[in-house]
Amino acid sequence: MHLTLQQLRLFEAVSRHHSYTAAARELHLTQPAVSIQIKRLETQIGLPLFEKVGKKIFPTAAGKAVYQASLDILARVDALKNSVESLRGRVSGPLQLSVVTTTKYFLPHLLGRFLKRHPDVEPKLKFTNRARVLERLMENQDDFVIMGQAPDDRDFTCYPFMDNVLVAVAPPDHPYAQQKNISLAALTAERFIEREPGSGTRRAFDRLLADRGLCIEPYMELGSAEAIKQAVMAGLGMAILSLHSLELERDNGKLAVLDVEGFPLKRRWYAVHLKGKQLSFTAQAFLEFILNEASAPA
Repeated sequence: MHLTLQQLRLFEAVSRHHSYTAAARELHLTQPAVSIQIKRLETQIGLPLFEKVGKKIFPTAAGKAVYQASLDILARVDALKNSVESLRGRVSGPLQLSVVTTTKYFLPHLLGRFLKRHPDVEPKLKFTNRARVLERLMENQDDFVIMGQAPDDRDFTCYPFMDNVLVAVAPPDHPYAQQKNISLAALTAERFIEREPGSGTRRAFDRLLADRGLCIEPYMELGSAEAIKQAVMAGLGMAILSLHSLELERDNGKLAVLDVEGFPLKRRWYAVHLKGKQLSFTAQAFLEFILNEASAPA
């Protein structure tokens, strides 16, 4: 058999996604290009590797065998690459990360400091919501991911590296903006703008409310901290946000951080990858960088 690593990478992606189109999108190729390579691989094997069931494709018995072999071969190639990188002692090449959207207020600064030391690194950042980050984590699509609440599953290795402080915010002209020690129960009568269900910020706030026997029906649900800030500044309600995202608005007097019972909520940011995953030399270097220097001044 004259198999190529590219064919095995394509086959692995198609198998994982159950889709030629999704695999092509991930690998920045056209769908016909992926199909052609899979057909060539099937010719080499001498058996069909996929069958269509409904709108998805699934590996045949031969496909399952090739998939397991692909994982083993690609893992060995990655291990060889890591060994060579370590011997060279040079931090360079791809760095693939998926991160929750709130990290955009601090992660680019960390990455910029890292790149000043290692200019040959080629970073690829995907900012998305927690649900999509978890999905990519399960599919092992990134070197590691960064989120504000570590998964409960024991199949992950989690590294806390920086404080994530959550605060209650309101428009500066809100009556609570000048009050001290506001009761948590008093907030339940206010209009709240919250993140989508499942987000780390919302889960933390819901847990605090549940511990006090309280609950809030969101007035509005929005998909990003930026959208929530704009809604609060427009007077649509109050919100719980990470302090990392508020520096500019708070300094300019556009948002007020409230003095509320139980706040601030102190959480951590986490770097997370599948347990047992062998990080590349570059990914390991960036992980060690954020663990050691995330709280250091720029």
